[in-house]
Amino acid sequence: MVNLTTRPDFIFVGFSTAHNLHIVFFAIFLIVYILTIITNFLIIMIVKEIPNLHTPMYIFIASLSILEICYVSVTTPNMLSIFLVKSKNISFEGCMTQLYVFFSLGCSECFLLTMMAGDRYLAICYPLRYSSLMTTKMCLQLILSCYASGFAAPILTITFVSSLPFCGANQINHFFCDYTPIVKLSCIRTNAANIILLSLTPCLSLVLTCFFLTMASYICIIFTILKSLRGQRKAFSTCVSHLTVVSMFYGTVIFMYIRPRSKYDLNNDKVVSVVYSVVTPLLNPLIYSLRNKEFQKAVQHFNLRNILLILWKSKAL
Repeated sequence: MVNLTTRPDFIFVGFSTAHNLHIVFFAIFLIVYILTIITNFLIIMIVKEIPNLHTPMYIFIASLSILEICYVSVTTPNMLSIFLVKSKNISFEGCMTQLYVFFSLGCSECFLLTMMAGDRYLAICYPLRYSSLMTTKMCLQLILSCYASGFAAPILTITFVSSLPFCGANQINHFFCDYTPIVKLSCIRTNAANIILLSLTPCLSLVLTCFFLTMASYICIIFTILKSLRGQRKAFSTCVSHLTVVSMFYGTVIFMYIRPRSKYDLNNDKVVSVVYSVVTPLLNPLIYSLRNKEFQKAVQHFNLRNILLILWKSKAL
C-alpha cells in the first residue's frame, strides 16, 4: 500500500551538498539577482527615455529585458530562501503556478527571439522596405502576440502535470518547480515515457520551430552579407549580439528538455538550471550593451541624474 494523493505539498531539496557554503552561495546569487534587475531595468529606461532608440530593434531589446526580469524573479527568490533554510515547502497550487509561469516566460522568450531574428532579416535583406514593413505599431503588436502565445503554449502540459497522481516522497530534487523533477514524483510507471513525451510535445514543437526559423533567418542574413562587400562588418555586427543570446538560450533549453530520458541527472540539471535561469538573464543586457556602439553612446548620455529624475517621476505618479 502506498500513500496516494493528488494534491500534496512539495518540499524543495535544493542543493544538498556543501551546506557550509550556503551563506556564500546566498550572497553570490543575491548580488547576481540584484545586478540582473538593475541592468535590465536600466535598458528599459534608456530605450524609453532616449528618442534615438525608439526603433523596433531596441523596442525588442527592452521587451526582452522585461521578460528577463520576470524570468529571474520566478526562480531566484525561491533559491535564495532555500539557501537560508534547509528546506522549503510549497503548496501544490503554488508549484503548478510557478511551473506554468516559468514555462510561459520561456515560450514567450522563444517567440520574441524569433521575432528579433525576423527583424534583423528584414533590416539586412530588405533595407528599402524595412521602415514600411516594421513600423512601431507592428513591432508592439508582434511583442504582444509573443506574450499571448507564450502564455497559451504550456496550458496542455501544465494540465497534464496537475492531473498526475503523486505518492510516497514529495521532495522535489530542485530549487524550483520544474517539469522533470515533478513528473519523477508521480505514481505513473506504465508507458510513462510515452505519456511524458506526449505532454511535452506542444512546447517542444514550438521551441524547435522557433529555433529553426531563427537559424533560417541568420542563414539568409549571412548569404546577403557575403554578397555585399560594402558594410559587411557593420551589418553582421548588428546580429552578433542577438545570435550570442540565441545560442545560450537554445543550447541550455535543448540540453534540459530535448535529450534521451536515460540521460537525465537531476543533480547536473540543477547546475544547468542555474545557468539559464539565473546567469543568462544577467548576461543578456551586458552582451547587447557591450557589442552595440549606438547603445553605448546612449548610455553615456544617460547619467545618474537622469536615473534619479526618472525614479522620482515614477514615485510621484
